[in-house]
Amino acid sequence: MKDYLILLCCALVLVRATVIGIDLGTTYSAVAVFKHGRAEIIANGQGARTTPSWIAFDEKIGEQLVGEAAKNQAILNPVNTVFDIKRVIGRRFEDEAVQKDVKSMPYRIVKGVNEGPAVEIKGRLYTPEELSAFILRRLKEAAEAYLGENITRAVITVPAYFNDAQRQATKDAGALAGLTVERLISEPTAAAIAYGHDHPTPKGEERRIVVFDFGGGTLDVTVLSIEDGVFEVTSTSGDTRLGGEDLDARLTEHLLKQFERKTGLDARGDKRAVQRVKREAERVKQLLSTQMQVQVELELFYEGQDLSEKVTRAKFEDLVGDILRRTLDPVRRALEDAKLKKDQVHEVLLVGGSTRIPKVQALLQEYFGRAPSKGVNPDEAVAMGAAIEGALLAGDPELQEGMTVLDVTPLSMGIETVGGIMTVLVARNSHIPTTATNTFSTANDNQERVEVRVYQGERPLVKDCELLGTFMLTGIAPAPRGTPQIKVTFSIDVNSILVVRAVEQNSGQAQEMRIESNKGGRLTQEEINRLLEEAEAFKQEDTIKRERIEARNSFEGYINEVKRTAKEKLKGESATVVGDEVARAVEWLENTPNASKEEIDARRKTFLESVQPHLIATPPRTDEL
Repeated sequence: MKDYLILLCCALVLVRATVIGIDLGTTYSAVAVFKHGRAEIIANGQGARTTPSWIAFDEKIGEQLVGEAAKNQAILNPVNTVFDIKRVIGRRFEDEAVQKDVKSMPYRIVKGVNEGPAVEIKGRLYTPEELSAFILRRLKEAAEAYLGENITRAVITVPAYFNDAQRQATKDAGALAGLTVERLISEPTAAAIAYGHDHPTPKGEERRIVVFDFGGGTLDVTVLSIEDGVFEVTSTSGDTRLGGEDLDARLTEHLLKQFERKTGLDARGDKRAVQRVKREAERVKQLLSTQMQVQVELELFYEGQDLSEKVTRAKFEDLVGDILRRTLDPVRRALEDAKLKKDQVHEVLLVGGSTRIPKVQALLQEYFGRAPSKGVNPDEAVAMGAAIEGALLAGDPELQEGMTVLDVTPLSMGIETVGGIMTVLVARNSHIPTTATNTFSTANDNQERVEVRVYQGERPLVKDCELLGTFMLTGIAPAPRGTPQIKVTFSIDVNSILVVRAVEQNSGQAQEMRIESNKGGRLTQEEINRLLEEAEAFKQEDTIKRERIEARNSFEGYINEVKRTAKEKLKGESATVVGDEVARAVEWLENTPNASKEEIDARRKTFLESVQPHLIATPPRTDEL
């Protein structure tokens, strides 16, 4: 009996094992835990509440440095010090955004396995997942030291606009760090959870919040409603390549130009000098949030010359003004997607260190007509929200009952159908987890296999969307075009990771694809922005193209149905008349590939009037793959 009780106690401990929350940031990371009814930030070994997302490989001591220690030696060891690795995780090496980093980073980024980027350090290649794991492992160790227990479970936050490959890569990084990632949660949603937990909404009252998350490397804007413990994301927008690092880069370039103007020396080719001025630019940016001007003094900066420059807040705002104004674009898009006006928002919540910049706050105040809220610590709210979500998953009895988080997909997902049409199964801003199914068919007679091509994007034609992956469904029994019934199902889990499954209903043949990180990255944020902007700019043109293609497909399908009916059921004069009309219709389609929808509809009407007296009703068509 005693042994049974011991085993039962152990089982209870395992069920309630602590789930920590981690904000894996581009420039800084943090870890938190939910204890005694509230979320607590866990300080690292140096007593700091945030840890720089830097990793260094030091030849002298023969080990990796993580955090502040890595950042402090970066000027002396630039080629072996890695930072901003989050900007390339889950991407393809050929991505334009990765290629920009290849040129600008002091460390060497090369093509690794499976078309992804890797960092070469002393002849060894490290994937972004491995490097991120160094940071996660350090945060895990800090949590274990604070809690006095072994930690194996975590909730990790990601930018809301991270795609499937980037999310899966983040989960892989967690696994490499010895963590079971129980949930990936978007950073703005995590911040809203932290805010909602500390500022509960009265029962029966709905509160609409815009979370403006402007960090070191990413910008996320999310619209949520909070009511009776339900956190419902209604829309999300953002830019995974826009953050404080871009402001630092602009200020760094200004300081280097001023140095060149005064001395005639170009220091851009000296990696140590560039790292030194970049470090100073970050310091200046931070100080200008509370001061009107900052003096830069770097002695013996380059070839014996000093770098001396005064930077005022006004000058800084002028240098980065265009970048800061860009941050309002996702705000407008998120509100539009949520079908909300500015005055219907109750609170604008600031998250991320870059929101401390006075100009950012001023732009938001001007746009919304009131000052944004500072109800959470912008550096800590995301990790705290992740910790609360972790406690919810662990069944912590001290957590308020009934808390539910409903997140959404950032972009539409679908498959290619005849004519290059992007047939959407899961629309943008659909709540997750979700499952969507549609039935398709073959495009040719006796077709025994179909290729399922999965896309992500907002344009009606697949050539303007991003290919996520392909797979082949084989073993389809030979049958006339349009007869086989192929059921395609999209399943998106709570981490926004997609699985696509196709089943041919008659034979039961099935195939599925999971969007994995080892297939390379999927979308750069520049591409996401381009997709959304082009979707709006070419909306009318795209509608015309889609209607034309759909009209052509429909007419062609109807011609084939008529041809089949004539062959199987008509005889004599009727068969001859219908056969001639079919031949003329096919010839017309072949000779007028660019016919407009109106021309196709008119030709179809003529065809219908000619053959209808000879036909019986034909069955409805199914969309064809």
